[in-house]
Amino acid sequence: MKRRHALASLLSAGGLLAIPGVLQAQGQTVFVEVWKSPTCGCCKDWITHLEVSGFRVKVNDVGNTAARTRLKVPMKLGSCHTALVGRYAIEGHVPAVDIRRLLKERPDAIGLAVPGMPVGSPGMDGPAFDNLQDPYDVLLIAQDGSTQIFNSYFKQKERS
Repeated sequence: MKRRHALASLLSAGGLLAIPGVLQAQGQTVFVEVWKSPTCGCCKDWITHLEVSGFRVKVNDVGNTAARTRLKVPMKLGSCHTALVGRYAIEGHVPAVDIRRLLKERPDAIGLAVPGMPVGSPGMDGPAFDNLQDPYDVLLIAQDGSTQIFNSYFKQKERS
């Protein structure tokens, strides 16, 4: 009984949440740390998207250039915010569903990026953007900085 109580206390305190893959498979909250400008509204909206999707978020309102460099995200993939989830960098308006897929599949990669600020991506969507949706790709960033498409949004399907 004491062991069960100790484990419950550790879990409720979030002690194991920092270990990638330990609790996310059980549907528990995943911790994300974000670096952004203190005045960026779309960053705040993306953070809200993550929170509504079940992530726990810590925000650093100090800009993201240093974080992007430290996490080895190529500058050409830059956006207005950079995040760290587990061992992965998340650059820009990456949908929560793609972050969860990344954590489930656990590829040997730097992380994911949505370069720029595409309209229709989480945080760049809704009535403030006239509900427009530009096509965009979520890119998987390999250890050497190269990329490949991880997921695509709003693309026309080719007819056969």
